[in-house]
Amino acid sequence: MDLDAFTELLTPRGRRALAEAEELTGADPVAAATTMRGTYDAALTSAALTQAGLRARARAKFGEDAGLMYFTPHGLEQSTRTEVAEHRARRVIDLLQAPDRPGEPRQRGLPAPHDRPAPRVVDACCGIGGDLIALARAGCTVAAVDTDPLTVAVARANAEALGLADRVSVAVADAAQVRPEEYDVLFADPARRTGRGRTFDPMAYSPPWPVVLDLLARARLACLKVAPGIPYEFIPEGAQAEWISYRGEVKEATLWTGGGGGRRATLLPGGHTLTATGVQAPAGPPGRYLYEPDGAAIRAHLVGEVAELVGGRLPDPMIAYIAADDAVDTPWASRYEVEDIFPFSLKKLRAALRERQVGNVTIKKRGSAIDIERLRSDLRLKGANTAVIVLTRIADKPSVLICKPLSPG
Repeated sequence: MDLDAFTELLTPRGRRALAEAEELTGADPVAAATTMRGTYDAALTSAALTQAGLRARARAKFGEDAGLMYFTPHGLEQSTRTEVAEHRARRVIDLLQAPDRPGEPRQRGLPAPHDRPAPRVVDACCGIGGDLIALARAGCTVAAVDTDPLTVAVARANAEALGLADRVSVAVADAAQVRPEEYDVLFADPARRTGRGRTFDPMAYSPPWPVVLDLLARARLACLKVAPGIPYEFIPEGAQAEWISYRGEVKEATLWTGGGGGRRATLLPGGHTLTATGVQAPAGPPGRYLYEPDGAAIRAHLVGEVAELVGGRLPDPMIAYIAADDAVDTPWASRYEVEDIFPFSLKKLRAALRERQVGNVTIKKRGSAIDIERLRSDLRLKGANTAVIVLTRIADKPSVLICKPLSPG
């Protein structure tokens, strides 16, 4: 889909074509195209059917808004899930409204609420507009830029479709041209794809990492979206790194500057937050229960904090499984009851599962080189019962735990 085809989608005729295409979503693609071609030319037919398919896919991220919004394939893939964007927008408002604290390098205090103008945010790499929508809905005015004219047109159309055009402006520009010092907040979501696909190297982001760092250095308060696996050495000194998990899956990391440092993990949709306290989990033997911390806590190096919550210890100090003797409900870890523990042996494991008449297993591993699918085949499972198998190390020795799940966390 090019800019001309997208522009036509915004006309009354294009909107009719899109509505008809949405009614054909799920039908045979050739039949749908043939039906559409009876009324519309090839370019509009293709654009409408593509957009209808993207809207259907976007419901998982944008809910009901997806039915009004516009997308590009790449823009949808990189866009932020609504719940995550709303969480960040709330944090932006909270940080702006927080009183200045002694020792902070930047004074952020705003006027009293009744005198306060809408916070001004510059979105340096807006994409199709998922984050600017959340920021505008939170009460901010947003000046957004992107280098791609089609992406800018899509973001602008989304702001208009959702009734936010009076709070949002979108222009074609390079992020390096942004002047973050003229705004209350800088938001940036650098592209993390190259011509060869997704990249995990911040130096290959677009805009490049040095440009990103320069923007952060000039911003009063900044929120930078990065990949969850960002190497720790790339986190700027004094920044707070926050890892966000949505329904048990780590979605992304956010770097905050101008509001204090440290490490933080957040669980959505519940809004639970855990911050680094410096506590170190003790090492110790396995217990009646095994806890598996949420991935956001693991990424944020908060396993010690989770262990403290459940009164636990680490059977192996290098592996993020927690052993404990008591059952403690926490959103920060899934809990399993340990039924058996022994040094790993395929023969012994197969016999133990046969004795329990286990025909279905969930296999988890940390610190183990065993191929899970090959092991599943080698176990030759048979029976009506289920179990959780955990492959790990205990005191640096390859071990296996047979467990049953007690809670999703």
